Amino acid sequence: MATRIDYYESLEVSRTASQDELKKAFRKQAMRYHPDRNPGDDAAEQKFKEINEAYEVLKDEQKRAAYDRYGHDAFEGGMGGMGGGFGGGFAGAGGLGDIFDQMFGDMMGGRRGGGRRTGADVQVQVEITLMEAFTGVTKDVEVRTRVTCEACHGSGSADPKAGSSTCPTCHGAGKVRAQQGFFLVERPCPTCHGSGRTVANPCKVCHGTGTEAKTETISIDIPAGVEDGTRIRMAGKGEAGGEGVQPGDLYVHISVLSHDIFQRDGSNIYCRVPLRMTQAALGTEVEVPVVDGGRSKVRIPAGTQTGETFRLRGKGFSVLRSSARGDMYIQVSVETPSHLTKRQRELLEEFEKEAGDDHAKGSPENSGFFAKVRDFFEGR
Repeated sequence: MATRIDYYESLEVSRTASQDELKKAFRKQAMRYHPDRNPGDDAAEQKFKEINEAYEVLKDEQKRAAYDRYGHDAFEGGMGGMGGGFGGGFAGAGGLGDIFDQMFGDMMGGRRGGGRRTGADVQVQVEITLMEAFTGVTKDVEVRTRVTCEACHGSGSADPKAGSSTCPTCHGAGKVRAQQGFFLVERPCPTCHGSGRTVANPCKVCHGTGTEAKTETISIDIPAGVEDGTRIRMAGKGEAGGEGVQPGDLYVHISVLSHDIFQRDGSNIYCRVPLRMTQAALGTEVEVPVVDGGRSKVRIPAGTQTGETFRLRGKGFSVLRSSARGDMYIQVSVETPSHLTKRQRELLEEFEKEAGDDHAKGSPENSGFFAKVRDFFEGR
């Protein structure tokens, strides 16, 4: 049997990681190995499946506890006798299967034979710029999904009059339950493939499923203020489920690209502004860009040092679904010239001479640090 990688190693987290740390690690890994970002890369696709499997287990406290104690054996058949008390194979009507229905039916997607069946959910990733995240934007995205079969209008039957009948395996539920370790898990019915119905004369196009694969262009409205990693749910935009089955949902994962000038932190924006050392020493006024496309003037006082920050109230990012805005922070970086003309060098040498004379006289602006250095070398 092939060695299975540790779930914690898959997500690159410690075994004591919190749920927030697990979620952040999963998002990071999912973005890195998503098939849309790695077309044709089988290794990336396999890794993507591994991290999804790992997160599905670790995000559930009960499954995580079982995994911490028994490892992968917790989800395999046998469990060294641990699973025997639950019974093996598919859970049928009556007995322990019904007890699980009553206790865990809602948690596992609806009681057997009840609840709303849906088509599969679809997930896509959309990249937007920082400016688009600020203003909001509508993106047209091509989605490979399953739609209602045009040939049979979703019935799955080549003879519309014959129609369909209730699946004899799952009795219309679309799902069957099987023992896996000491968990009872649901899987799509192997006979009807989750539809809950079977047809005697399947449609030649969809082979009885009532759906066919198709690439659709879907317009996605991304609201202003959206953050990197946000997930948008579009109800009913997922895969069609065939006759009598509601379509699944479309989940849009937003990735906000980095910007050359601005760095975002929540609703606040940071912008690093370079200053000549003369501007920092004498004071000046600089004009800086604002994320909404405008400009703003910032007064820099004389004697400003590298790292000092100035705040522009209300010039930051818009808050999601709100008219409020964060602040913009200007971070100063004093630059030292690397190429001097002869005249510039003469002036700086003159400046340095006067500064040295002031230091010799005990100028309070310069003596503090050097006095400490002198005391250090003299062993005080």
